[in-house]
Amino acid sequence: MTRTTNIRTTALAVAGSLALAMGALAPTAAGAAEDDGGLAGSDLYLNPYSTTLEAAQSLSGQARADAQLLGSIPSADWITKGTPAEAQAAVDEIVDAAAAHGKMPVIVAYNLPFRDCAQYSAGGAADTEAYEDWIDGVASGIGGREATVILEPDGLGIIPHYTTLDGNPEWCQPAELDAATAASDRFAQLNYAVDALKAGGSTSVYLDGTGASWLNVGEISDRLLKGGVQRADGFFLNASNYQFTVNSTYFGTWVSSCIAFVTEKAGSFADCGNQYWNGGPANNWTGVAMSQYGEWSADAADPALNTAGVESRYASQLGDTVPKTHFVVDTSRNGLGPWQYPADTYPVHEDWCNPPDRGLGALPTTSTDDTLVDAYLWIKVPGESDGQCYRGTGGPLDPARNIEDPAAGQWFVEQARELVSLSNPTLAPLDCHVKVSGTKVGKAFIAALVVQNKGTAAVQPWTLSWTFDGAQKVTAVVGGSYQQIGADVTVTAGKLQPRLGPGKKAAIVVTGKGAANAPWIFWLNGRACTTS
Repeated sequence: MTRTTNIRTTALAVAGSLALAMGALAPTAAGAAEDDGGLAGSDLYLNPYSTTLEAAQSLSGQARADAQLLGSIPSADWITKGTPAEAQAAVDEIVDAAAAHGKMPVIVAYNLPFRDCAQYSAGGAADTEAYEDWIDGVASGIGGREATVILEPDGLGIIPHYTTLDGNPEWCQPAELDAATAASDRFAQLNYAVDALKAGGSTSVYLDGTGASWLNVGEISDRLLKGGVQRADGFFLNASNYQFTVNSTYFGTWVSSCIAFVTEKAGSFADCGNQYWNGGPANNWTGVAMSQYGEWSADAADPALNTAGVESRYASQLGDTVPKTHFVVDTSRNGLGPWQYPADTYPVHEDWCNPPDRGLGALPTTSTDDTLVDAYLWIKVPGESDGQCYRGTGGPLDPARNIEDPAAGQWFVEQARELVSLSNPTLAPLDCHVKVSGTKVGKAFIAALVVQNKGTAAVQPWTLSWTFDGAQKVTAVVGGSYQQIGADVTVTAGKLQPRLGPGKKAAIVVTGKGAANAPWIFWLNGRACTTS
């Protein structure tokens, strides 16, 4: 990550450092529940050098503001490649910074052999041995510190050469893999990963539970058990998808209930109530397939949205047995639910792949109203592309958008704008701004920072905070006093301008030693700011 070392760069470096220092103050980073260890009730870590904020550095105008807004909210950090040593170093950097602030980092480990069945997110380790070595690197990077690992999205949803409980061979049949061992290898890889990650003692691990519009309850419950969910902390749902949160919560509860039914009541996966036929005692076993295009409830007038049948079925099957397998839900892009694609328009609708006109969902939190739901997380980084979506055409344009989508994981300016503008609940723009001018002098730097309060209330006294990305040290501040603890810097306004009214600006000059690297975000009294 090369960043220019002019005056603007220096000031930004200060700003970015404050971002990490003040990450705890971001309104979406905190969970209200008492933290007794693990993900639930913890404070989520916000990475001030995330891929989102990295994308913002090459953008301008509204696109830059959108990326900086999204970067002010905790998203997962994805580890997707590299040698075991490189994976260890990358994870250690994230976990070390999070631990320094008492925060919970959320890391996506995504490197299974033949991941995504060599589709849009193709890649992964060469074989089981290479994958186990890589996972060992991830586990070593975490060590005994607290971290949450979202283990292999699609890892249980797409299994090479797998046959379902109904006896149907699945579509992923790569010739490169041994059909006799590919599926068992996948389960061995995931079980190894669960045990290696849990060996540290403080790592929360969640396995792929697919989602409410994908595998039926019995099918994914079976796969979760084979993947080691009973030794993990639970499973995750809706990763990189768009299903309503309430539907995911029902689905996750049913998966947890099915696991309890099979493991504690000697039940059968085939008897687990599911979203594709919702019959049960409450509706006299007159079930229908449930629709993903509306929010489910126990009293919905539409039978295709009504959960009462399935709920009553599990109540009858479980009796006093309480489901206890927990889960988390990805709410990064599900504010408006799934895309109801136009019929008979595209050869393949690919409704999971950069669907148009979607919005951000609930902000990340580890405090929920459901005892089985440990958190709502932004697992998929909102604003990053799902891939180059052709919807059954020859490309290169996405026919639903009439533009060429970026490759998977690359920043998608148009989609980021949609997610922000259509967010549900509404996400307000950042209401402070910092303009930076700076220069590098030998092994030192000097930066002028002009901060503007763009909010409607005065800030008094005001502070500006950031986190350096290296070993930089502040030596003096004109216009305020400062405190530096490690990489974290906080500047408090001086006596001449302690109050920053609506629309008003204030300037400080920071000098220091070390690289004049530009930080990517900083904070005014805990509020993230845009930069220029």
